[in-house]
Amino acid sequence: MANLDHKVILVTGAAGFIGSNLVLRLLKDLQGATIIGLDNMNDYYDVSLKEYRLKEIEKETIQHPLSTFHFVLGDLADKPFIDKLFADYHFDVVVNLAAQAGVRYSIENPDAYIQSNLIGFYNILEACRHSMDEVRCKKEDVNAQPSAINHQTYRGVEHLVYASSSSVYGGNKKVPFSTDDRVDNPVSLYAATKKSNELMAHCYSKLYDIPTTGLRFFTVYGPAGRPDMAYFGFTNKLLRGETIQIYNYGNCRRDFTYVDDIVEGIVRVMWAPPKSSPKGEDFSPVPLGKGRGEASPSPSGEGRGEAPYAIYNIGGGQPENLLDFVQILQEELVAAGVLPADYDFEAHKQLVPMQPGDVPTTYADATALERDFGFTPKITLREGLRQFAQWYAAYYHLGVLGTKHTS
Repeated sequence: MANLDHKVILVTGAAGFIGSNLVLRLLKDLQGATIIGLDNMNDYYDVSLKEYRLKEIEKETIQHPLSTFHFVLGDLADKPFIDKLFADYHFDVVVNLAAQAGVRYSIENPDAYIQSNLIGFYNILEACRHSMDEVRCKKEDVNAQPSAINHQTYRGVEHLVYASSSSVYGGNKKVPFSTDDRVDNPVSLYAATKKSNELMAHCYSKLYDIPTTGLRFFTVYGPAGRPDMAYFGFTNKLLRGETIQIYNYGNCRRDFTYVDDIVEGIVRVMWAPPKSSPKGEDFSPVPLGKGRGEASPSPSGEGRGEAPYAIYNIGGGQPENLLDFVQILQEELVAAGVLPADYDFEAHKQLVPMQPGDVPTTYADATALERDFGFTPKITLREGLRQFAQWYAAYYHLGVLGTKHTS
């Protein structure tokens, strides 16, 4: 982690599920870093949960004061705001996790996805690009005024890491899903915007030599997650005595990935920006701050080595049947005291057809991540759901979610 010490890091979506957990991890691990967290705090889901996450970050800054955190309220789609943010802070590393999430929501509300996932990401790319313009100007200042030595310390954005999604694989029937697979047939607008992000990033990497790494996340879950995710939504409904709907009559398989494993993958990738290298050359990670000409991973099948660009899957590599997932969830909810031991789960389950935009299976081939960074997600579904159930019980008892209901 020493390579990220004393860096200025932007984390967008910092009040979100993955973003807040990443900030917590960076605060624990880094020394002398300045972490800027950006979020627009929209009401796609309960804002109080986002506020809770920010309070957890505030607690962490007190316990681990070796780095600093500043929260900024703003929107990725606001270009003047983003440009000013980059000019004010001179970011070394940018981790773009802010996005309008949700497959089904994109069918009814496409505008939110265009604004956040396309225009917002474009603004980030442009800001990264122009950070290099500023460096060139400052080098001229240094030549004219040798005393302005501090100008040499900023080299522009050294690495842009951004969230893609397993949804880009669409209805791909070849499993496990590999970054070498073609992903030209998205089945939701959300997936289309994520694939577009990858294409835009490749373009900017190729044209402007901006190192970019896209991470295709596979069904992330854990404490303080998004309420629209199945495990969280199921729990809320069961508490209210409502019926949960299990899609594709239970014949769905998901490669669930615990949030701590996702964060571990992000952190390892952050300090090793990809470099362009001749085709066929061996790739190995290059720690942040090394020369731009050295080789490093570029494991995407399309355009491999042609630009400082990489794509990785981060997934458990063990897809779980949805019915098995529900069985484990209900066992852990009972064990945590969220639901009573005599709860009639069968009376609250309904098997329904596949929904538009959904896919029957997600299954990650994460061998590239293991090859280049020595990491494979390790936390089992039962371990992860146990952590979620225990957090949920504590969160309820704190009164954050309101009055607890029983069936």
